[in-house]
Amino acid sequence: MIDVVKIREVAEAALEGTDRFVVDVKCSPANEIEIVIDADSAVDLDACVDLSRKVEGAFDREVEDFELSVFSAGVGQPLKLLRQYQKLIGGTVEVLLTSGVKVLATLKEASHEGITIAYTERRVVEGKKRKVEVEVEECYTFDQIKSVKEYLDFK
Repeated sequence: MIDVVKIREVAEAALEGTDRFVVDVKCSPANEIEIVIDADSAVDLDACVDLSRKVEGAFDREVEDFELSVFSAGVGQPLKLLRQYQKLIGGTVEVLLTSGVKVLATLKEASHEGITIAYTERRVVEGKKRKVEVEVEECYTFDQIKSVKEYLDFK
């Protein structure tokens, strides 16, 4: 089986000097390699093909046969790296908490400790007969979060 660390090193070296970065590398016992990349701007097909060729050229198929797939991190995929969170600051995200609560909110901040999100909620306010929309800002540590995904509204 090909070493995942070596694959990651080759991929990161190939992406050095670009705005693209490696999100995840997986290798099955059958040597089916998957490399997921993302970028601060966008990942196009040419970037995936270019990386695939560079990684494939670094390994000898005569020594060990493998299948290689390189693709970009999808919109519906959970965020894994701080850099992905920082790219989405100001955008809408879907946060699933470990308690099972799902929150649709604007990502305000992201750090190694956790994230800060803001959303509008209808709450009872003293002196008012009806619920009023209130801007709520919450901070969550990564221990409290099961997953965070970019949210696209197709309306």
